[in-house]
Amino acid sequence: MTVTPLDALPLEVLRRRSSTKWRSYGPDVIPMFVAETDFPLAPAITDALREAVEIGDTGYTPPRPEIGSAFVSFAHRHWGWSVDPARVRWTGDVMMGVVEILRATVAPGERVVITPPVYPPFFDTVREAGAVVEEVPLVDDGSGWFLDLPGIDAALSGGARAVLLCNPHNPTGTVHSREQLAQLATIAARHGAVVVSDEIHGPLAHADHPFTPFLSVSDDAADVGFAVTSASKAYNLAGLKCAVMVAASEANAAVLRQLPWEVEWRTGLFGALSNIAAFSGDSDAWLASLRARLDVNRTLLAELLAEHLPLARYRPPQAGFLAWIDVSAYKWGDDPAVAVRRNARVALHHGPYFGPQGRGHVRMNFGCGPDILREAVERIAAFARSGSRL
Repeated sequence: MTVTPLDALPLEVLRRRSSTKWRSYGPDVIPMFVAETDFPLAPAITDALREAVEIGDTGYTPPRPEIGSAFVSFAHRHWGWSVDPARVRWTGDVMMGVVEILRATVAPGERVVITPPVYPPFFDTVREAGAVVEEVPLVDDGSGWFLDLPGIDAALSGGARAVLLCNPHNPTGTVHSREQLAQLATIAARHGAVVVSDEIHGPLAHADHPFTPFLSVSDDAADVGFAVTSASKAYNLAGLKCAVMVAASEANAAVLRQLPWEVEWRTGLFGALSNIAAFSGDSDAWLASLRARLDVNRTLLAELLAEHLPLARYRPPQAGFLAWIDVSAYKWGDDPAVAVRRNARVALHHGPYFGPQGRGHVRMNFGCGPDILREAVERIAAFARSGSRL
């Protein structure tokens, strides 16, 4: 069945938004840094929020907000994953869930493996939990990025107690294979370690690389793992504050139940209502249309870069709307986003924030209309042609 790509909102409407993306820089800057998208909300979400506002449903989030059953249904429809609703809890956002699970499973001063280049809050979240970051970078074999399983094995053998996994990976857009995830689970089980999997980009995996939830790959994964996810990235709901924490074993479900009561109270009522609407079947057609747009855009970006910035190195992501681009050949310094924003008036995310592997890189958000994407690349290309370096 042919799916029509979703259209972005007009620029004049987007500039009325008051979120980080549209208030961090002036109107002369094209904002493509933070992971917010430029599309209208799914109608089911709009309807749920409109109803809540009309009846003044703006109080506290209830003890059982139905988010667990909504996620269970979504996971089964999209991934064939059977989740026990009794093993789903909720909190304000994915990073809140990650830090609380780490606090519950890792002692202060113990080491947690992360796999840079990786989402910058991973570094801070591990430290917030009282643990110490141990970096085991992704392996780039020239065709894609992969988990360094021998490196993770060595880190756990050396005393690291947990792995904070990004699945799918941000910023590379890598969808880790079922085989790699199963091997990771086996390694963690052998060392008695924990795996906490951030799966917020899972709903945005493209058809050529289907997403595999970590907890679903094996008995070992169920024993060692926790998943934390949300509708917030796919449906642009970050400001509404809701995420789910999932366990696949009774022992790990008990860990979630024993978290401090305020962990669940941090969930916003509008966040719960919107996540329930997002995870319902009523929003599936909208999600398919969004993925169709992102598929078009990831290919368009490759074409634009080949035409206008031929020295840039870019692999279309297997999931999501974030492009990891190596522009080091243009000699714009370790953090080229600074020079690009100053000279091209395009705001990109800073590569070095993702770890040392990000030097000379930028992360670009292509969750926008094609016209904005085209103008951004053309602006950067004009800067490159000018011969300026900084």
